[in-house]
Amino acid sequence: MDDLERLAADIRRADTVVAFTGAGISAPSGVPTFRGDDGVWEHFDEGQFTYGRFQRDPAGFWADRLELQRAMFDGEFEPNAAHEALAAMGTDGHLEAILTQNTDGLHADAADSVASDSSETTLLELHGNARRVRCTDCGRRIDGDPVFERAADGDLPPTCDCGGVYKPDVVLFGEQLPGAVIQRARALARESDVFLAIGSSLVVEPAASLPRLAASPETTVGIINLESTPVDSAADIVYREDVTTVLPRLRDVLEA
Repeated sequence: MDDLERLAADIRRADTVVAFTGAGISAPSGVPTFRGDDGVWEHFDEGQFTYGRFQRDPAGFWADRLELQRAMFDGEFEPNAAHEALAAMGTDGHLEAILTQNTDGLHADAADSVASDSSETTLLELHGNARRVRCTDCGRRIDGDPVFERAADGDLPPTCDCGGVYKPDVVLFGEQLPGAVIQRARALARESDVFLAIGSSLVVEPAASLPRLAASPETTVGIINLESTPVDSAADIVYREDVTTVLPRLRDVLEA
């Protein structure tokens, strides 16, 4: 039995399978990464996108955020084979939850494309969703496109009907992850029988600690990433392959 068949066998037996995804799952769709060669932070000063700056200078923050948003999402990105494989695993009853560091919304798009009422996969966007904005006063969340258009037309900072300032619905530098979200993610990691870390360097905390929370004699931890990670030694199975190749193969083995 090779590693993929072993992993599939463990997934079939598992009560709880959790996938944790990072930028490496969306890069094949063309979504720019923040770090690494030609990453976003090689072209922008990340110090301008802190929560403190948003509070001190919301108009200036929004002016810079417009440029960042164009650099990140000025294009039509679609889910790739890896997103689709995870969505299909959820529909097939093989995936309890997806925990993602990504803010691009592609996991939700993939789930919508499956268009099945049978999927009960939980999606936790740990760092938020860049397609939305949230009012910092009333908490209202809405689609971000109209708000970004207002900002581009000079409405800086854009405000909610209640008068509160809209903020991109993502976790900024210096801002805490939502407590309920990270607590739920940690609970799922501890409960998991199989934990898959996919396309993540596993260096950004606190999300990167999730595979270590999952690691136990009763849990199978698999890592699928092109580069080595600090958690490789704690994993049962490690793949140095393209996620768009491994995940469809895994799904095929599960359905064989």
